[in-house]
Amino acid sequence: MSLQAEPIVADAAADDARYMALAFTLGRRGLGNTWPNPAVGAVIVKEGVIVGRGWTQQGGRPHAEVEALRHAKKAAQGATMYVTLEPCSHQGKTPPCADAIIKAGIARVVSALEDPNPEVAGQGHARLRAKGITVDVGLGAEEARRAHAGHIMRVTQQRPYVMLKLAVSADGKAGLANRKPAAITGEAARVRVFQMRAASDAIMVGIGTVLSDNPQLTCRLPGLFERSPVRVVLDATLKLPLATSVVATVRETPTWVFTSSKPSAIAEEILQQKGCKIFRVGDVAGRLDLDEVLKVLAEQGITRLMVEGGPQVAGAIAAAGLVDELALLRGEKNIGASGIAPLEGMPLDGFTGQLHSRGREKLGPDTLEMFERS
Repeated sequence: MSLQAEPIVADAAADDARYMALAFTLGRRGLGNTWPNPAVGAVIVKEGVIVGRGWTQQGGRPHAEVEALRHAKKAAQGATMYVTLEPCSHQGKTPPCADAIIKAGIARVVSALEDPNPEVAGQGHARLRAKGITVDVGLGAEEARRAHAGHIMRVTQQRPYVMLKLAVSADGKAGLANRKPAAITGEAARVRVFQMRAASDAIMVGIGTVLSDNPQLTCRLPGLFERSPVRVVLDATLKLPLATSVVATVRETPTWVFTSSKPSAIAEEILQQKGCKIFRVGDVAGRLDLDEVLKVLAEQGITRLMVEGGPQVAGAIAAAGLVDELALLRGEKNIGASGIAPLEGMPLDGFTGQLHSRGREKLGPDTLEMFERS
């Protein structure tokens, strides 16, 4: 008696999860490069074959769905699209993605998350369903909230998602006495910081850091320099020297300077002539209003902000409850009791105790621990 092999039944749920994971991987390619739009990924599958892939392009358009449809061409007819955020339903600078999906003949859409943008907010899904397209929402929702945290924060809280980066020595110091910089971490950590910058829309420091370190605040890795974020300098008295790197290279990488109402119009005009963009916000006791700074950044389209210090800015933004994520790099060497603390006016352990650790990883001799708001 011959045995007949049982037919292999594909695990549809596992397939859905696999294709959605690919969509997230594609979407991450756009991080830091698509603002003011979210960095979305999309995959089109027909009869078990990937026929189209796309991610949001530089400057936020074309959108991921349109890119995937362009690659799929006629194969999109009757296929399934996996997308990391609800397809848009409103007319912006480009037509609605929902209409493009309908026109292409997509039969099913698997969407990770409803877009909280009031201009969308379920209307994209509703439009697809109205045309007979099967719409499944929620696969990968938690990852989607993380991937699109900047977009979600901007449309719901009118500010960017804020990641604070701190580098501390083995004994918890951020620099030498008198605010002199110190080499705390090694090459592997340096590379990771450049990668973080490339995934951010903007990077913010205080004038003290610029004066003491003269940082470039760019992504100095092969192929990533053009992904350098907008450089944001907090300078309440507008004393930013013209010879600093952030001013001298402003034609290559934008520099935005936030100041108070007090500095003269002449000082503002000189920096503007060099190519800097100047924003005036309120201040209290000589310190700029960080809530207003973040609001203005969001109005300018910034969704993901990386804060690199120094201790005054880091301490102020932590004390204001504006940190959503912390990247804490720890070096292997001690600086000593004369070194300066990473957060002015706040113990580091007290701050990290308010956050939830997502885990640690080794970067050569150094350690990176990621925290997020609980």
